[in-house]
Amino acid sequence: MFKFFKKNPIWAPNSILAPSDGTAVPINTIEDPVFSQGAMGIGVAVNPSSDNVYAPVSGNVTMVAATKHGIGISTAEGRDILIHMGVDTVELKGKPFKVLVNSGDEVKAGEKIAVINRQEVEANGKLSTIIVVETNSAERKDKLNLVKTGTVKHGTDLAKFSY
Repeated sequence: MFKFFKKNPIWAPNSILAPSDGTAVPINTIEDPVFSQGAMGIGVAVNPSSDNVYAPVSGNVTMVAATKHGIGISTAEGRDILIHMGVDTVELKGKPFKVLVNSGDEVKAGEKIAVINRQEVEANGKLSTIIVVETNSAERKDKLNLVKTGTVKHGTDLAKFSY
């Protein structure tokens, strides 16, 4: 009731929103060389303080990894965005993740898309860092400017694309 009074995150098609409450950090500082060195594309990362994961962009879900640690979203602007939950978490075979979307679903930026059991991830010696990358940034020649680091709430504007 009265959902129209609930404030939705403001998302612009050239933005990436925080996928979780936590601490936003530059992607080149995370402990995963594939992501930190840009091999997967340009992006941002959040060390979560909550188990809830939210869509950082609006678009269509193109992929949910069989191990539930990754979700792909394609935006109307042609950006392919990967939300990767944790570092080396593929080895956990999906156990600490509950994905709330399916391939083919349309999502809005700020919509809850998954839950990560951070305690279970960390008990297995893994990091629960949530990584968001544009996997087709090299072909698009996009650049990404980090606009916020430190403590963030999900839906906070984290980065802006430029061309």
